[in-house]
Amino acid sequence: MVGDPISGATGSLTVAITDDHPVVIEGIQTWLSEEPRISVVYTGETADVPPGVADVLILDLNLHGRIAIDTVAALAAAGQRVIAFSQFTEQRVVLESLEVGACEFVAKNEGRAHLVNTVLAAAGDRPYLTPTAAGVLAGDRGANRPQLSSQERTALLWWFQSMSKASVARRMGVSVHTVDVYIRRARVKYAQVGRNAPTKADMLARAIEDGLVKPDDITGYESAAAGGG
Repeated sequence: MVGDPISGATGSLTVAITDDHPVVIEGIQTWLSEEPRISVVYTGETADVPPGVADVLILDLNLHGRIAIDTVAALAAAGQRVIAFSQFTEQRVVLESLEVGACEFVAKNEGRAHLVNTVLAAAGDRPYLTPTAAGVLAGDRGANRPQLSSQERTALLWWFQSMSKASVARRMGVSVHTVDVYIRRARVKYAQVGRNAPTKADMLARAIEDGLVKPDDITGYESAAAGGG
């Protein structure tokens, strides 16, 4: 079925939804309608989604009985922010969707709050970990782990906690340039072992895979910030 553009959107952040079950699309629309910053501008039941149709695309990974990893890869390569959305939570499915470029993986049973938070984070190019993704990443610690210095690990952790680089620099007592150097060195070290991490979300995934950062280090900070702490 050809996708349906939706008129009358009012939120500043636009979202497209692709799922082969209309009832699921309607449910997601209802969830997102409670967040005034978000407007759903497109829905469809096939993978024929034009890149750039919205700020964020929520894509059902199992479209008409086929796992759409290649669709995620093509859309991500074209610059579309994609959230992989699925009832299948096997390690292989989660990891493959993230490896080919999905911003995040959200299981269909994880509820409204995680989906909305993931959409907001993806639109701002910030990492957000759902329990499913965090569990899979924590259990997939590869053998090729780069040796990061304590300064590099500290800079990465505070950067992952949604701090600006300027805030990280003040907290570490160094310049912003030095923070950039620490992060750049970490990226180079990951590239040297064949595990490229060009984005902040990629770096976070690598750090969790290697046990350098625990999911609670990130989600705990976000919860405290949300509560005003």
